[in-house]
Amino acid sequence: MKNAVEILLVEDSEDDAELTLRALRSGNLANHIHVVGDGEAALDFLFCQGVYSGRSGLQQPRLVLVDLKLPKVDGLSVVRAVKLNSQTRTIPIVILTSSREEKDVVSGYELGANSYIQKPVEFDKFRDTIRQLGFYWLLANQPPIFSRAVN
Repeated sequence: MKNAVEILLVEDSEDDAELTLRALRSGNLANHIHVVGDGEAALDFLFCQGVYSGRSGLQQPRLVLVDLKLPKVDGLSVVRAVKLNSQTRTIPIVILTSSREEKDVVSGYELGANSYIQKPVEFDKFRDTIRQLGFYWLLANQPPIFSRAVN
């Protein structure tokens, strides 16, 4: 699919979003990354509603990176909505957050997150973590071949 979004990055911190984008691009891991700043926009994008109502549900991202503490709709609610919908549940979701709270880790996995990664504070470690994450989910992991469409 031409110009298909490979990664949806859901991050309200512009600094963290920029660091994540730089790390992914420096590793040549994704050409098409869409960034939204809150959970509501993420759900609109994934379910092709609101400002994204003209977007085709056949072009779902190969990976969603979501922070937990987001405006409008929090990250755990995004995970829940995506994993409860039969059209989107196979999209891998990685929680990428600064939270060390065990309750957040447990809740994320209980709701269906595929991975939970605490953002490293040091940039070199952050960059390496994002590169490894991108390599695994975009190159090594085998996603389902069938198309996912949101009706």
